[in-house]
Amino acid sequence: MTSDATAPATTTPEPAPEQAPTRSRASRIRRGLAWTAAVVVLGSAGAGWWVYSHLEGNIDSVDLDRAIGADNRPPKVAEKAQNVLVLGSDSRAGANGELDHGNVSGARSDTAMLVHIPEGRSRATAVSIPRDTLITRPECKDQDGKTVPEANRVMFNSVYSVAGPACVVKTVEQLSGIRVDHFVEVDFAGFKGLVDALGGVTVTLDQPMTGAKGGLKLDAGTHRLNGTDALKFVRTRYGYGDGSDLGRIGLQQQFMLAMLSEIKKQDALGNPARLYKLADAGTKSLTTDSDLASLSALADFAQSMKGVDPSTMETIMLPVAYDKVDPNRVVIAQEQASQLWEALRTDRKVPASAKDSPAKGGSGTRSKSPAPSPTPSA
Repeated sequence: MTSDATAPATTTPEPAPEQAPTRSRASRIRRGLAWTAAVVVLGSAGAGWWVYSHLEGNIDSVDLDRAIGADNRPPKVAEKAQNVLVLGSDSRAGANGELDHGNVSGARSDTAMLVHIPEGRSRATAVSIPRDTLITRPECKDQDGKTVPEANRVMFNSVYSVAGPACVVKTVEQLSGIRVDHFVEVDFAGFKGLVDALGGVTVTLDQPMTGAKGGLKLDAGTHRLNGTDALKFVRTRYGYGDGSDLGRIGLQQQFMLAMLSEIKKQDALGNPARLYKLADAGTKSLTTDSDLASLSALADFAQSMKGVDPSTMETIMLPVAYDKVDPNRVVIAQEQASQLWEALRTDRKVPASAKDSPAKGGSGTRSKSPAPSPTPSA
């Protein structure tokens, strides 16, 4: 009996010593999971902040009202329409020098398009301004704040190199009477990066591109171009068509539409990974007006443009005529240009008469162009 009575005391374990380690392990696991979750959340937030800061830090900007003077700009007529000046810079600085060589110092506006997006934003009209157009440059402040005096009969693309992008905006506003809402400038490296981020862009030629003077050589037909070849494509002059700068505008407009179609086809704006690649490539060499100089502003603007169908986008060359003094230059055909600017300013359809340029290039018919001048920018 004594042994039976004492057995439970010697054989029944104390509950606490056995259960305490179990509670301790569970607690440690919960704490570990909590810390892991916290690290993941904070790490993701940190990565997101890094991405945001990295991309936003790529963007340079110009305050147009401050640079031009708010009182020196034309009034906004069609409030719900948007006018965006797109500039392609031919700077050879930094990475650009590896992509295109030549005896060119500083930078010029190699490409200039005023893109008008009407109310509703379901279509657009892009007006290319030939870079060899002789214009009157208004008095401007350069990027150092110094006054650049007015000058007559200067080439349009020289305005950028003399006084910077704000002066290009002021020049376009004075030529057209149209308020430029935004401007976007991309250089060689940025253009190449955008095309490569898309995995290339497809273009179709109806005649061969001969590769004259170091240009791109392509047979007639359809080609998928990477960033390097795309840059050569939009800069080809002597190896395609009539060999004129006006003919090159046709190639630039064709490529712009093909690139916009590629972005829409890939739904790049709806694919976060692809969107990041595009944003990283594009913002590395991007300058905008101050109202667009943030990722959120750029994203909102891009989202608002999603309804624009590249297949319905109208491309026009500013009507020009050959200069009577220097046949290697062109001047604005005022009668047709006035009709064009008035239609865009008031958000109306551009009449056919405003599209008839006395000096035609690109796909239009025209007489053989004069011999190229030795002085235009490369």
